[in-house]
Amino acid sequence: MEPIRVLVVDDHDVVRKGIITYLMTEDDIEIVGEASSGFDGAKLAKDLNPDVILMDLIMDNGTGIEATEGIMKDKPEIKIIILTSYYDDEKVFPALEAGAFSYMLKTSSADEIAQAIKKAAKGENVIEPKVAGAMMSRIRTPDRMPHELLTERELEVLICIGNGLTNNEISEKLFIGIKTVKTHVSNILSKLDVQDRTQAAVYAHRNGLMKESN
Repeated sequence: MEPIRVLVVDDHDVVRKGIITYLMTEDDIEIVGEASSGFDGAKLAKDLNPDVILMDLIMDNGTGIEATEGIMKDKPEIKIIILTSYYDDEKVFPALEAGAFSYMLKTSSADEIAQAIKKAAKGENVIEPKVAGAMMSRIRTPDRMPHELLTERELEVLICIGNGLTNNEISEKLFIGIKTVKTHVSNILSKLDVQDRTQAAVYAHRNGLMKESN
C-alpha cells in the first residue's frame, strides 16, 4: 500500500519541524514537502499533488483560508486539514466554506494529528469538539445579519469600501496584497448577497458599520 503523501504548511518553524519529525516516524505517511506561507503552500500543492495537507490559518503572504480556496479550485481531491489555535466561528466557518476537510487545534497530540491524516486519506473527517461546539452555537442562532458572517478582515475591507477606497488604496491601508483585497471583496459581495461595491457601501452605511471606522 502506498504511503499517504502529506504537505505541511505552517509559518512557525518549530511547530512545522516538530510535526514533520513525528510524522516521519509513521510508516504509512510520507512528507512530500513543507511551506511557511499560504502562497507557497498553494504552489507546492499544485506541483506535488499531495493526498493530505496540514494547513495553518494565520500566516503572512497568504492565509490558510486563501490557500485552501485556491487549492480546492485546482485540486479538489486533496484533503486539507486545518491545524490552528483558533476555534471561534469567524475562523471555523470561512475555513470550512473554503473547502477544508477537517479542523483540528494545535492542542491536539501528535498521534491525534497522525490519525486525522489517516482518516482523511480514507475520506473520514475530524472536527475538534470545541470547533463542533462553535458550529452548533451558530446553528442555534440562525437569525444573524449578513455582515455577521464576515471575518474581521472582511469587515475592515467593507468599511474601506464604504469610505470609497479603491482596491489599491485598501491594499496600502491594510498592508495586504491586491489579490488578497480582491478575494476579500468577492467574499464580501457573496456573503452580503449584493451585486457590486456600491451596494456593499450602501449596506455598510445603512447597518451602522461605518462607526467602526471612527
